[in-house]
Amino acid sequence: MAPDESGSAFSEFLDDYFAECDEHLTLVRRHLLALEEQAARAEVDPPLLDELFRSFHTLKGISAMVDLGAAEQLAHHMESYLRALRHNEARPGVEGVETLMAATTVLERVIAARRRDETPPSIDTTVARLRALHTESEPTDGQAAPPQDVVAGGAEAGTERTPERTDGRTGRAEHARVWRFEFVPTPALSERGVNVNSVRARLQEVGEILQATPHVRAEGGIVFEFLVASGADESAFAGWREDNLTFTPVEEAAADTAGASPTTERADPAADPDEDARPAASMLAPTNVVRVDLARLDELMRLIGELVTSRARLDESLKHVQRTVAPAEWRALQETSHAMSRQLRDLREGVMRVRMVQVGEIFERMRFVVRDLARESGKEIRLELRGQETEIDKFLVERMMDPLLHLVRNAVSHGLETVEERVAEGKPAEGRITLRAATSGDNVLLEIADDGRGIDAERVAARGRERGLISGDVRPDEALLLELICAPGFSTRDEADRASGRGVGMDVVCSTVAELGGTLTMATEKNRGTRFRVELPLTLAIADAIIASVGGQRFAFPQAVVREVIEVEAAAVKVLENNEIVNYRGGVLPLVRLARLFGLEETAGARFHVFVVGGGASAVGLAVDRAVGQKEIVVRGLNDPLVKVAGVAGATDLGDGRVVLILDVAALKHSGHGRRATGGGAA
Repeated sequence: MAPDESGSAFSEFLDDYFAECDEHLTLVRRHLLALEEQAARAEVDPPLLDELFRSFHTLKGISAMVDLGAAEQLAHHMESYLRALRHNEARPGVEGVETLMAATTVLERVIAARRRDETPPSIDTTVARLRALHTESEPTDGQAAPPQDVVAGGAEAGTERTPERTDGRTGRAEHARVWRFEFVPTPALSERGVNVNSVRARLQEVGEILQATPHVRAEGGIVFEFLVASGADESAFAGWREDNLTFTPVEEAAADTAGASPTTERADPAADPDEDARPAASMLAPTNVVRVDLARLDELMRLIGELVTSRARLDESLKHVQRTVAPAEWRALQETSHAMSRQLRDLREGVMRVRMVQVGEIFERMRFVVRDLARESGKEIRLELRGQETEIDKFLVERMMDPLLHLVRNAVSHGLETVEERVAEGKPAEGRITLRAATSGDNVLLEIADDGRGIDAERVAARGRERGLISGDVRPDEALLLELICAPGFSTRDEADRASGRGVGMDVVCSTVAELGGTLTMATEKNRGTRFRVELPLTLAIADAIIASVGGQRFAFPQAVVREVIEVEAAAVKVLENNEIVNYRGGVLPLVRLARLFGLEETAGARFHVFVVGGGASAVGLAVDRAVGQKEIVVRGLNDPLVKVAGVAGATDLGDGRVVLILDVAALKHSGHGRRATGGGAA
């Protein structure tokens, strides 16, 4: 194989490696949270340990295949501790679960560093913590200790792991036993010359010291633990108990296994016949999954988009030939055209299903975020997830990761009170954050809600007045509050902490949602909580749109964001503080005339159409001359900064060769709120 072909093949193999790591780490995070709950009750489900063991075993194996030694080492040590738990040689206490979670985070960082071709983080401290957990149960089945080449100096800080050979007088016999010796030094023993050095010399005389580790007792003081392989009879050191040197047998080890140096042998823990009789490959359940690069699916969607455009051109051509063919032939052409439309839509929906992933993928990640923030802030928080099976485009999932992260952090930092504050308010000590997902037509709805203190409207307004964002006499409603907190650099915090206070979180949320063609709304109530609602299209590549005529030009409105199309009489329009409004469902609806906004010629008429976008107090009517019809359009983004215009999201071709602009409804809706925010100024 040529060098370039070899490099390409290895690159594709790495892509598969990263994808498989993502799958197993997702499972690991979920299982560790379940293990944490069970460990608190001291009741651990063995199948849960089996699943964790298999994930780490697989991560270790595939990391070794790509020569990622640090990830291999971490997975190996986590696997070793889980082995001890499975054999009831250790208890899954709080410290153990915490260490596994911390090690999982480090493992993710090591893999991410390899993906970005960066220097991986140090794993020394994490490995030391893991080894401290399973020292008492290692080795217990004849296996050699895990390799130490990635740890500085070949051993962790505070742990000595240099085998010391005997002088041969009572060296290791063919069937040596491993003993655990524990020595507790005291001043009285020291006066008699009995100290850790003299004890070490004794042990070297009867066998080989495999490991020497000091431990600090919970009640104070220190104890030295030695693992010694010796062929001597127990009577050789039976009288040592008087010197605070106790001993217990650990295992029976064959000479060929015991004779290997624990610092050089790289035995595979899964190779132990006592562990599992099945081969390692069979420990993973088969799956009918084919991993496809998202870029390939994007290319496939592009080709489908071309077909949609060609289909629209065919419709335009058929309109011109209707009068030139016989009725029977015309009906046949129509039937063929309609059949192609159905097949093309089925093809589009089929490709979209391939791109869909469950939104629970990002919801599960939020569990770790909430857990860490709760520990740091000292708040008690319960995270509730609903609608995790809701499916959304993989591209949208990746883009919404940061916005959801910011919303969850804000809920913890700004929304939820401390335990003392909640109890004083008569609330449960445990705060609640709810993440919910659902589908509504061609849209997906994401909600982030908390039962905290709510948003202090007066405080937000005061900060807005300080920055000149609103005038002094404006009392903000929820829509205006949302605009204020989404302003770049806006924050009610004077000092930033890890979770919030820098004034960039909500700006990221609003800008990302707008770029994705979605809408963001908010509802808040004092001492009851706050709810953010994100509404996004299921896909960005091909969409249904309503075509409208404005000043002799045609524009496309994404159908997913248009709540209603109404017909309005020109005489029904009222002017209030330089704003045009119309009566709408028992209230008023502010109007934004697109012809005036884009500088087009306004067409005088007795009636015109209004596209209602948004809901409740944030609803705005976009006035057009008339609605022309509905079309399936291919969305083409405008990437050139010289042609980007506020209110225009992209362009499309309806099949007649003329470009039609796709409007950014979210930006146009903000134009309807601009006057209220500034107290009546120009939008």
